Amino acid sequence: MRHSLPRSPTPRAAAAFQPLVDWRALLALGAVLLCASDIGSAQVVPALPIPVTNAAIASGVIDGEPWVFSALGMDSTKRWSGITRRAHSWSPGSPRWRQLPDVPGTVGRLAATAQVVRGRLFIFGGYTVDSAGAERSVASVDIFDPRLKLWSRGSDMPVAVDDAVSVVYRDSLIYLISGWHDTSNVRVVQLYDAVRDAWFAASPIVWRGVFGHSGGLAGNTIVYVDGVVKQDSATKYVLERQVWLGTIDRKNPTVIDWRAGVAHPGPALYRAAVGRCGSQVVFAGGTDNPYNYNGIGYDTRPSQPSPMVFAFDTRRGVWQTRPPLATPTMDHRALAMIGDAGWLIGGMETGQRVTTAAVGVPLKDCTK
Repeated sequence: MRHSLPRSPTPRAAAAFQPLVDWRALLALGAVLLCASDIGSAQVVPALPIPVTNAAIASGVIDGEPWVFSALGMDSTKRWSGITRRAHSWSPGSPRWRQLPDVPGTVGRLAATAQVVRGRLFIFGGYTVDSAGAERSVASVDIFDPRLKLWSRGSDMPVAVDDAVSVVYRDSLIYLISGWHDTSNVRVVQLYDAVRDAWFAASPIVWRGVFGHSGGLAGNTIVYVDGVVKQDSATKYVLERQVWLGTIDRKNPTVIDWRAGVAHPGPALYRAAVGRCGSQVVFAGGTDNPYNYNGIGYDTRPSQPSPMVFAFDTRRGVWQTRPPLATPTMDHRALAMIGDAGWLIGGMETGQRVTTAAVGVPLKDCTK
């Protein structure tokens, strides 16, 4: 379907991939945690200027103000020609989204993942689609500085992935967990040091590689759920219901203790939006019927968004259900977090309609 998959890192290659620095000293430098601004959920995110789905969404605090970013993705045509390089940002006090310089590259991308770290936006990977339908995973790391309004390029990821989960640890380290690489899923966990612009190998996931899974981090606990597994049978792609927890070693963040978790509420979900609220990792929307990019399932049935919202409390180790979404959407990765509310930005509504809407998810005590 795509290009051939490189071999997984050998023990020798993995050893060469290990940090040559004192991780304790490095973590001391990055000990300021990314936290939500002291702005309540009364802040209302406006609709996007254009309908977009499968975009890279990220939020964070820049110079004391919360910012939300939307970049890349696909327009309402749901065709390869509608994949865009456009990017926008919004912060409270602005009545509308601001258009940013386009993301670098000759073509747009789908299924990229993004994070805000130390006042800059980082976009990882994704995949391109050409007029013949050929898809290619991209290794690029694009960095936007909102103060300078300029894009720059970070070091390419060792294994190009799309539809991966990304999480931020201590406002300096970004983990890319599993995902799709050209022809199949990979089990690798890639660790990017945003301060040093350097990559390291972290403990790989212990079960099969997946794409379209959903996950986040609270404290030093990674939580990811579900995802699509590639099969050799006639049913080529299957959504697998699962929960995995990973505890990051505080002394050496390349070491993650992976273990199976308790089943989450409801059915398996594909491309749900995820954000952190205090000690909880919150999941919202998504669908139970996986698809590529047009909203029509691999089983040829139209996919429909789920209204479910639930959260895993990393301190107590329990799941909680939340009130359902008034307007369900799918085709996400991240919730944009502002104070005590999460926001699903764009995506697809019922009937696979690509939307401009920002759908709020009221939470509480996220800033504690």
